[in-house]
Amino acid sequence: MRILIVEDDADLARQLKSAFKDAGYAVDVAKDGEEGHFLGDTEPYDAVILDLGLPLIDGVSVLQKWRADGKKFPVLILTARDQWSEKVAGFDAGADDYLTKPFHVEELMARLRALLRRAAGHTTDTIELGDLMVDNRAARAFVDGMAIKLTSHEFRLLSYMAAHKGRVISRTELVEHIYDQDFDRDSNTIEVFVGRLRKKIGTQRIETVRGLGYRLLDPDMESSD
Repeated sequence: MRILIVEDDADLARQLKSAFKDAGYAVDVAKDGEEGHFLGDTEPYDAVILDLGLPLIDGVSVLQKWRADGKKFPVLILTARDQWSEKVAGFDAGADDYLTKPFHVEELMARLRALLRRAAGHTTDTIELGDLMVDNRAARAFVDGMAIKLTSHEFRLLSYMAAHKGRVISRTELVEHIYDQDFDRDSNTIEVFVGRLRKKIGTQRIETVRGLGYRLLDPDMESSD
């Protein structure tokens, strides 16, 4: 999953980026509202953490612009403001959740996971596909109850495909959602990661749909046909 953090406090932004990358996310950071609006308008994020008190363009205005342009990604507002009127303004602008500074990073991460779950139509942080289980909270995967060793990019790929299990996903979409902005994003590397995943989770679990992309098969969905 790929997220955007729009935060002008450089120390806090670095802390959050490090925490979310360690948890298996691809993370981009914007230091002001103008940059944040541009990235959110041009990149396909799975969720955004947005400060309200931003330079150049305030957070509420950024959010209003995104929603007016049809951007539907979940947005969690993060701010030092604790007046109820600020919260109402954020929700009215299209926010999905709200957290006031100071806060515990663990709570922020739990709230973001909840937003991502709802956006993908899931109810828990774990996704099961037969004997394969993907635990997004722990950033780990298991086959037959045994943990498998994955690199950060392999886990991001598996997590994204699991969230969209049964759907054909193009290589372009995978590139856009598992790499951050600074990474040298080459769609050919997706084929390499898919090959590695097949060796680790089973060669028959990921189907190649020629000319379209890849699909992570769900045994439960197959059995219901």
